[in-house]
Amino acid sequence: MSSLTDVLLVEDDEHVRLATLQSLKLAGLGTQGVDSAEAARRWLTPAFAGVVVCDVQLPGDSGLALLQTLREQDPELPVILVTGHGDIGMAVEAMRDGAWDFIEKPFSAEHLVEVVRRALAQRRLVLENRRLKAQLGEGPADGLLGTSPAMEQVRTLIGTLGPARVDVLIHGETGAGKEVVARALHAAGGGRGAFVAINCGALPESVFESEIFGAEAGAYTGAAKRRIGKLEFAGEGTVFLDEIESMPMALQVKMLRVLQERSVERLGANTAVPLACRIVAATKVDLLALAAQGRFREDLFYRLDVASIELPPLRQRREDIPRLLSHFCAQAAERLQRPVPAWTAAQMSAWQARDWPGNVRELRNFAERWVLGLVPDSPPVASSATQPLAELPTLPLDEALAAVERQWIVQALTECGGNIARAGERLGLARKTLHDRIRRLGLDADAYRSS
Repeated sequence: MSSLTDVLLVEDDEHVRLATLQSLKLAGLGTQGVDSAEAARRWLTPAFAGVVVCDVQLPGDSGLALLQTLREQDPELPVILVTGHGDIGMAVEAMRDGAWDFIEKPFSAEHLVEVVRRALAQRRLVLENRRLKAQLGEGPADGLLGTSPAMEQVRTLIGTLGPARVDVLIHGETGAGKEVVARALHAAGGGRGAFVAINCGALPESVFESEIFGAEAGAYTGAAKRRIGKLEFAGEGTVFLDEIESMPMALQVKMLRVLQERSVERLGANTAVPLACRIVAATKVDLLALAAQGRFREDLFYRLDVASIELPPLRQRREDIPRLLSHFCAQAAERLQRPVPAWTAAQMSAWQARDWPGNVRELRNFAERWVLGLVPDSPPVASSATQPLAELPTLPLDEALAAVERQWIVQALTECGGNIARAGERLGLARKTLHDRIRRLGLDADAYRSS
């Protein structure tokens, strides 16, 4: 079965079948014809990427019976029913049973092609979102994306420090992914207990102490019952203190004592509760410089800095941007139920040259805008990216067109892992046509195959 077949036509009348096949093929649609529901079932597999056009009245099983079978196999497969009996009631019932649309005989070739094209657009959107959903499931278990040397070093440290369960201080700019690293450390330590994230800059000082350390009933006005603090609640897990530099100075003294004694006293209590949690703190500033200014306790810094991880900003690992952007676009497309517009090599080069001051968080937001078509240089949603005329090389027209053709084919082969059939679908070319062009351009499809 060819993966380039757009339409499976099920029609028992040979003359009608041949005429319909011709109309669809003249419209540039790859079409296969069969004469019965039984033949269609043998031909179709779960990998079929096209749509089905099926006459209702067939020898043996009817088109409605085939519809039921296909709905069980793939509820999102578009099935267009054709009836020559003007039975609108039956067609409406078929639509309720999951038919994508119906056409009454006699019909014009133009009308058939229009309905099929709309069904194919829907089918490709569904399959693309399935592919993206599967891609999301293939992400790294630690949530850390990127294969740059800087990220490999971070992974190595996580692998060493995670099982040791020592306290860790993470240095990284805003949006660099410090919480992702903290969660990876928690997972590497066996994932015991809870992962508790606390933004020290977001908690008002008036409630900080009770939130972190806990409180006994009656410890303060309104404390009607005992409150378990975050440190105690984490058990054998991990407490992530983000923006540790924002912790009030008065509470830094108490945090230092907690870390030294590995126990905590709730407000209003006379006894200490042993702590088993690991502390992972994160900062975007130089804490020693802050300590020199009298704005952070130097002794707390050294107590937190048992081990440290330097998380590189995005501008220091630009080679990770394509992988990160693909991942974030996949997430956005899945959530927004939209396809991902393609980008050109020139666009990606420009994005890799950016500084991205908001780091990974900024890139994630950019990916969402790209999927929504809100980026100024993005193509309309569900269309292929085109190179602006201003960027075309100053060559004779034939050479310029060949350069653009080569760029698009290389991009399609790269995105499809060297799969010529899939690349042909993305470019709207038959497999043989694309194969001929690849040979003419001197390209090697195998060089783009996914390992």
